[in-house]
Amino acid sequence: MRIRVVLASEGEADFYDLDSRLRTPTFVSRLSDPRAHLHDRDFKSDRPGRVFDHAAPAGGRRGAVARHGTGGERRPRRHEAELFARTIAEQLQQALARDEFDRLVVMAEPRFLGVLRQALPDSIRPHVAAEVGKDLIRETPSVMRAHIPQEVFLSPAAEE
Repeated sequence: MRIRVVLASEGEADFYDLDSRLRTPTFVSRLSDPRAHLHDRDFKSDRPGRVFDHAAPAGGRRGAVARHGTGGERRPRRHEAELFARTIAEQLQQALARDEFDRLVVMAEPRFLGVLRQALPDSIRPHVAAEVGKDLIRETPSVMRAHIPQEVFLSPAAEE
């Protein structure tokens, strides 16, 4: 049984293969996104749009209305994280097409794990054996290996 492990954050992703018998990780490749470390202000130069409240505040003078910015949910850094998650998903899709793994373990910081989960195509989802919501991208392979659930190493016959 061939197991692929992905350690990911919003700016980096490391891919490992695990030998199910020896349970030793072997480094395969790394992806990085240098734009992930930029601030929102670095992605665009203008301020968010402005809107006016519809009614004057109670007790306020007529015609005086408050105005405020509209940031919305589409923050530039979040959008960049979604793009990077799609890049990781494409890499996994190509590896699956080359028949490089049977099971997949996804390890990412909890916030990015949700983004990555949404980016995974339907063809990969049945291969996901475990998801670990921990930021282990800077840890050693042995620490990463210690966080993989034991059920991942069970053979399909043993699961039934």
